[in-house]
Amino acid sequence: MPTHEVTNQVPPMVDFDAAEQPVILEALRRAGAESAIDDVRAVGKVAGSAEAQALGDLAEAHPPVLRTHDRYGHRIDEVEYDPSYHRLMEYAVGFGLHAAPWADRGPSPHLVRAAKMSVWSQVDAGHGCPISMTYAVVPALRANPELAAQYEPLLVAKEYDPGLRVPSTKRGLIAGMSMTEKQGGSDVRANTTAAVPNADGTYRITGHKWFTSAPMSDFFLVLAQAPGGLSCFFVPRVLPDGTRNTFNLQRLKDKLGNHSNASSEVEYDDTVGWLVGAEGRGVPTIIEMVNLTRLDCTLGSASGMRAGVAMAVHHATHRRAFGAHLIDQPLMRNVLADLALEAEGATTVALWLAEVTDRAVAGDETADRLRRIALAVSKYYVCKRGPIHAAEALECLGGNGYVEESRMPRLYREAPLMSVWEGSGNVAALDTLRALAKQPEALGVFFDEVEQARGADARLDAAIGALRDQFADFDTIQYRARRVVGEMAQVLQGSLLVRYGHPAVADGFAASRLGRDHGDVFGTLPHGVDTGSIIERVTPKL
Repeated sequence: MPTHEVTNQVPPMVDFDAAEQPVILEALRRAGAESAIDDVRAVGKVAGSAEAQALGDLAEAHPPVLRTHDRYGHRIDEVEYDPSYHRLMEYAVGFGLHAAPWADRGPSPHLVRAAKMSVWSQVDAGHGCPISMTYAVVPALRANPELAAQYEPLLVAKEYDPGLRVPSTKRGLIAGMSMTEKQGGSDVRANTTAAVPNADGTYRITGHKWFTSAPMSDFFLVLAQAPGGLSCFFVPRVLPDGTRNTFNLQRLKDKLGNHSNASSEVEYDDTVGWLVGAEGRGVPTIIEMVNLTRLDCTLGSASGMRAGVAMAVHHATHRRAFGAHLIDQPLMRNVLADLALEAEGATTVALWLAEVTDRAVAGDETADRLRRIALAVSKYYVCKRGPIHAAEALECLGGNGYVEESRMPRLYREAPLMSVWEGSGNVAALDTLRALAKQPEALGVFFDEVEQARGADARLDAAIGALRDQFADFDTIQYRARRVVGEMAQVLQGSLLVRYGHPAVADGFAASRLGRDHGDVFGTLPHGVDTGSIIERVTPKL
């Protein structure tokens, strides 16, 4: 018998519509955005193509390279990316995944963008970082109307125009932010970067930033200490006169997660910046950018879960063990259905948050308060669930999932990022409590939302009642923050699924997550859950 004959291996999961996901299409229809479904499917067909997946593999296999000086010894501080990265950026910008929703007059532009982002992000996580920051920068930049008027049209343009040139001369712009310092981390008020005002209205910024992602972006919002306190500044890589702004790249981070994007340490040395918002209002100015990147963290974790369970189901459908296909083994069905429930609950709340963002941007104050509290809650919980979900999905492939060619290790390495970025678990949980302290009415708005499902499921009703009891004792609530916020997230997801989800998904979620009939790992769903219907919803349609 030939030793090289290969049997019992799974066919490649390529050339399919990655947008063929009921949870996504149902969310668009529910919001009245059916007209966008064809566009979302167009993104899905590219995302599922062999070409796009190969681009993601190339970008990951050829990390960016730092060039601090040219051949003559002049500082250039540039990062060289593989051509595959630029092609991915072209696709993402062309699809409008960046700032395009701010100029879109169609129905639910932020939800539509979230649906596309959720579908596309499985191709490569790295280039999604500058795409996300460009999306999030617009409302913060509007704190300086003059800068917004000049640059917002270029931010929303669907043209990717790489290379360092005067921003106003480019066809389209990419933006970033630069906040974190080594002595402060998430405590941005501890920043020591200094900003000194000049007579012409600009500032000279000096300091060291510990994390600045995508350093080839056209401009950054930077936090620095001005005479009036911590403030936000617009800092372009190239100044209006064509000279390079001082932006000394010290090194690229050797980090966990994707390899396709560059994260850097930057030193500002008399770097020119323009004030965005008032002096001393740096955090309130940039917080809207942070909130929107937190939305993308939630969306990214949910998307990673959905990609992981899709690959696991595809593998189980074609792989045989112990005389039967894995998909037909009862315990494997329990695992896959449990992973699917987690992914669908996370995706449902992430897309719902984008829908609430649409209402908040339109001026709905109740939606704005709801978004503030629900975003902190969901960012904490969904992103916390990402790593354990990725580990279990990888394990469904066994040794095949442990090798790089499967792309599962890439998913696994990326999973912790979403919980760390824009505030780690403790920060997100405590931010929920701060939001309630600043806006006590937000708790009422939250309960008004989840109570809309009251009476539809006794397990949800009981969970809502138990959650209310958690707020009876505020003396110990900071110590209990993770537990309280986690229960808020589960109740919110449960309420949304009971109202809008597939009956089998809603029942399985309520039984396991709300009814507490669940173990401490995936694959411990109670008997009686309709695993077939749940798995069918996440099975790739090749």
